[in-house]
Amino acid sequence: MSLLSKIKGSIAFLCYVINTIFWTIPILAFSFVKLIPIGICQKICSYILDNCATAWISVNTVIEAIFHPMRIRVTGDQSFSEQEWYMVIANHQSWVDILILQRVFNRKIPFLKFFLKQELIFVPVLGLAWWALDFPFMRRYSTSQLRKNPKLKGKDIEITRKACEKFKTKPVSIMNFVEGTRFTAAKHDKQASPFQHLLKPKAGGMAFALSAMGEHINKLVNVTIYYPDTVPTYWQYISGGLSEVRVDIKITDIPQKMRGDYLKDREFKIEFQEQLNQLWLKKDLQLQEFSSQAKQEV
Repeated sequence: MSLLSKIKGSIAFLCYVINTIFWTIPILAFSFVKLIPIGICQKICSYILDNCATAWISVNTVIEAIFHPMRIRVTGDQSFSEQEWYMVIANHQSWVDILILQRVFNRKIPFLKFFLKQELIFVPVLGLAWWALDFPFMRRYSTSQLRKNPKLKGKDIEITRKACEKFKTKPVSIMNFVEGTRFTAAKHDKQASPFQHLLKPKAGGMAFALSAMGEHINKLVNVTIYYPDTVPTYWQYISGGLSEVRVDIKITDIPQKMRGDYLKDREFKIEFQEQLNQLWLKKDLQLQEFSSQAKQEV
């Protein structure tokens, strides 16, 4: 990496920090106002908070354009509405995925709400901002924890339901990386994943979110992210090490057969997982196609 790239990356990082702090201040201020148990007050605050977050992403996009411009090649469906409820799913390879998704969908669909690990609430500044913006914080219990304390079984599911209940009052986009973690070759081998470019998809979080939202959410946005050169780290991204990324988008109606009791209905659980596996199979083929095209373009 050249000295110029390091300097640009450092300046870009400083700009991102300043922009984050700038917008976190009003976000936190209105989040406390939102605690007032008056319906209209909470609704207005929710809109203000989402607009602040949207502006935050917009300024980030300007910083990117100045210090580390890159090309995003978007293919597929691009007919969106900010008045629609969406379930967004995507493959996951890097923290940069989130930045790419925010840029692609900013001001096109309702602000993306990500399912986050409970531990991320302690991330300085950002953790508070995510909490204020109603991002669902998830806590997953290991098999050993459940064995020691059977009362924890179903707790994570209940948290999902409660997190999604608040999304019924206004349009929202719920983002779910259904693989549950970022792709690495080691994780792929450990899972013995049947897919070439993907980890096995986990159906639980998505199924519970759809169940909790009911008929409020009826559009599925299936995103495939591909990095032609190499999967970038955050530092590589802000230092200009990413010149291009490909994003394919498929929008479909969520069929009725994807709604049901994932916890108690075993037949539905098996069927839902199979439907998700089929989506992942097509995504795997899409990634292979992108890979072949990239090799031809070199």
